Amino acid sequence: MDILAYSAVELSAAIKQGTVTAVDAMAAVLSRIDERESDINAYVTMDREQALKAAAAVQEKIEKGELNGVLAGVPVAVKDNLCTEGMRTTCSSKILENFVPTFSAEAVVNLEKAGAVVIGKTNMDEFAMGSTTETSAYGVTRNPWNTDHVPGGSSGGSAAAVAAGECYFALGSDTGGSIRQPASFCGVVGLKPTYGTVSRYGLVAYGSSLDQIGPLTKNVADCAAVLEVIASHDVKDATSINRKEENKDTDFTAALVDDVKGMKIGIPRDYFGEGLDGEVKDAVLAAAKQLAAKGAVVEEFDLSLVAYAIPAYYTIAAAEASSNLERFDGIKYGYRAASFEGLHDMYKKTRSEGFGAEVKRRIMLGSFVLSSGYYDAYYLKALKVKAMIKNAFDDAFAKYDLILGPVAPTTAPKLGESLSDPLKMYLGDIYTISVNLAGLPAISLPCGKDSKGLPIGLQLIADSFQEKKLIQAAYTYEKQ
Repeated sequence: MDILAYSAVELSAAIKQGTVTAVDAMAAVLSRIDERESDINAYVTMDREQALKAAAAVQEKIEKGELNGVLAGVPVAVKDNLCTEGMRTTCSSKILENFVPTFSAEAVVNLEKAGAVVIGKTNMDEFAMGSTTETSAYGVTRNPWNTDHVPGGSSGGSAAAVAAGECYFALGSDTGGSIRQPASFCGVVGLKPTYGTVSRYGLVAYGSSLDQIGPLTKNVADCAAVLEVIASHDVKDATSINRKEENKDTDFTAALVDDVKGMKIGIPRDYFGEGLDGEVKDAVLAAAKQLAAKGAVVEEFDLSLVAYAIPAYYTIAAAEASSNLERFDGIKYGYRAASFEGLHDMYKKTRSEGFGAEVKRRIMLGSFVLSSGYYDAYYLKALKVKAMIKNAFDDAFAKYDLILGPVAPTTAPKLGESLSDPLKMYLGDIYTISVNLAGLPAISLPCGKDSKGLPIGLQLIADSFQEKKLIQAAYTYEKQ
């Protein structure tokens, strides 16, 4: 079997059996990167020597019996907004072009403890602001299925790397669909966990009340295994939840059961109206029929407030972004303008030169909605809508185990199409952002291809802490 054809869990099993080594796997990944990277541009930063050295160290521990987890020896790619000790972390922005953290994000630490080996940092929309991975200061990432198309965003580099075989799995972050949408566009599995399940310590913040780290993988089994490793309570993150105390266990691999008999699945009529591509609609509804054939009870219902999700999300996210990005001022770390006159001029020139157009747009929008006279009219109102959206989902989950729908209105657009119309790009998040506003878990998995051969994604949404239902239904669909 070709070493790159293994899933992450299969690879780790093969390494423990002695069929292959962690060094062989890393060498194979690096060779694939050499072949494809000039076309794909999935990575911003890599350290080949360190990656091979780390793989050799892990192999030694596996042979000594010190590492026996399901991810031991597996090469992983990490989105470039997750801090990695000693490895550059840029958020795909010029303003952090030389930033090398002195610590690693808790999710990365958990992976390394489990024996996964970091290859490098993947490209993304600058500070996770965008849906196409075209706003990066380090060039666009291309979709491995068709390099004329975008891979989605903001975790586009991570999704493209998994799809192209340039890693076995990857970490992404999801603020309004930034794991699920690129997973859909690149034909891989992506999961956004319940808010607070994975520590945000070491994740460079975009929208602090919305951001959540999650896995991008080749299949559902890998997704469950990775989530099990990265989910942990962390005292360094005030929003981190101790799920064991809450009796919400994190034994996600136990949910890999091929059975949905009696599971109630709701399909929101609001998700299948105007704006949804016909081929996407047909593929998603066909997936619903297949789950029904397996014994699930599938029915349509009305999920209110869908139309208000986008304005509420962009108001809240932009407000939090303007606050979070205030720290990048040219003094503490990162880029500083070469010439300036006085402190205020230095701030102005550094931020003008260091940030890209989309980031500036969201900072200005956020500063506006938080400003005196507009706070009540926009930001406070958006927070009220957020609470109403959560209530609407609560009502839905009183009747259903899962909600099924599309991930995005279309398959991956061509490069350049979205950036010319930012509003159209924002509207592309209509099916994903409500999940973040309500803090819910959701998974994207492939459910077909369109007539151009581009992947179509199916989205399943569950109530808070019900990742196991998501994984079980996704695994059942994958196995049919």
